[in-house]
Amino acid sequence: MKFFPVFLCCLLLAGCASGSVPVSAATPTLPETLPTETVPADVPTDPEPPSAAPAPVDPVRQMISDMSLEQRVGQLFLARCNPDTAVEDVRKYHLGGLVLFGSDFENQTPDSMRQTIADYQDAAEKPLLIAVDEEGGDVTRISQFPAFREKRFSSLRKRYEQGGLEAVLTEEEEKCRLLSDLGINVNLGPVCDITTEPEAFMYSRSLGQDAQTTAEVTASTVNLMNAFSIGSVLKHFPGYGNNADTHIGIAVDTRALSELEEQDLVPYTAGIQAGCGAVMVGHIVVEALDAEFPASLSPAVHRYLRDNLEFTGVIMTDDLVMQAITDQYGAGEAAVMAVLAGNDLLCSTEYAIQYQAVLQAVLDGRIDIDVLNSAVRNVLEWKISLGLL
Repeated sequence: MKFFPVFLCCLLLAGCASGSVPVSAATPTLPETLPTETVPADVPTDPEPPSAAPAPVDPVRQMISDMSLEQRVGQLFLARCNPDTAVEDVRKYHLGGLVLFGSDFENQTPDSMRQTIADYQDAAEKPLLIAVDEEGGDVTRISQFPAFREKRFSSLRKRYEQGGLEAVLTEEEEKCRLLSDLGINVNLGPVCDITTEPEAFMYSRSLGQDAQTTAEVTASTVNLMNAFSIGSVLKHFPGYGNNADTHIGIAVDTRALSELEEQDLVPYTAGIQAGCGAVMVGHIVVEALDAEFPASLSPAVHRYLRDNLEFTGVIMTDDLVMQAITDQYGAGEAAVMAVLAGNDLLCSTEYAIQYQAVLQAVLDGRIDIDVLNSAVRNVLEWKISLGLL
């Protein structure tokens, strides 16, 4: 009877195949319908997929989009103030800002100057950069007049020689308070030039110390100005050195790039890392970077500033009316070249001519609209950082 289990299994398999095998009492019987899962009444059985969040609006991009072409071009100009026509010019050329000189403060009082600057701002579609050269010493647009200060601010060199960094910052703080009180939001400084020869053009305006000391003073001054929301402008990139005055003609720096990087460029690096708002590019031909064009009109110099020193703020020219520029290129062409080189802001005495030249270059396609918009963005973002927008 050893075959019985095998025989029984065969019977069972045959029964399964025919469907005739009875279900034993131990086998559970399935209900005719399966129960469905209970779902709370307040939960939708087929919920809508969540909608994608809208992309955040870039306020500066929107601001630029809302501006006309003429308004955008105007933001590129930091114009030398003509007090007789300034209100009209701000409106006509949509100026980004004004530079005030000594003649603007002559015969004025603090109260009258505050009102004058307020009138300029009231005329502007976008708040103006109001700039001044108040370095101290030979370059004092405001403190040369007793109505504003009992005596001139002393030169950077003299201050440091008398009391080191503390003396420099003491006067810089007083200077910031004076500018803020008048409604001035940019001081064209600090001077970063390293000049060692007494006969050199920048000697009396420079600190007169080595690269590391100049870098320390530069960074400390930028930090102080930022605390007062006064725009800082490092100048005159990539450094005047012991070269001649570009106000009266061309100057050429023949030093190797390695020497510049070990000396003249050190204060700029420090000022950029401290958070300066702008860098002013001078008109010297720096052969190590570009043997053909003055620094202010050189794409190579601007690429070095952006790429090597990682500067993301406003790049601006020194005044484009200087003979080192106008004798060779003419006012209108110089302005177009300055924008193409990578400047965001043009210091301009001949702004009526230069505004039209830049506008026409945009209309002709010589200046790409993206280049224009990028420059305008940098200017507007600087204004935002200063609390103007």
